[in-house]
Amino acid sequence: MSKRTISLRENGKVISSWPVAIGDPSTPTPVGRFTVQNKVVNPKYQSTKSGKINATVGPNGPLGDRWLGFQQSGPNQYGIHGTPSAWSWTVTSRAAVTNGCVRMLHEHVRKLFDLVDVGTPLIVQR
Repeated sequence: MSKRTISLRENGKVISSWPVAIGDPSTPTPVGRFTVQNKVVNPKYQSTKSGKINATVGPNGPLGDRWLGFQQSGPNQYGIHGTPSAWSWTVTSRAAVTNGCVRMLHEHVRKLFDLVDVGTPLIVQR
């Protein structure tokens, strides 16, 4: 569990590392090689089950104020995103509780967001 981290590397060298929460065993985070497909400031969360859009955006929204999408699978898109302060414990405890996304603390995902571009390679491993 303590190894649930995201690391930014340049030429194989770790520049920064941060704790993350990952997918619940019933909704696991996809593993493999991906690229950052899109970057969104103040993303809107839309339920893939009901289609309902959560009106809350920004730091208190379900996705925080930064989104780095990396995998589209049917109606689901997986990404790296922030988390409301009420759920920050899931990140600091490196929990497996998400619907497959990688959840980070606001200050960490903002830094990562600013350091990567669309097309940046991404490897997700267990």
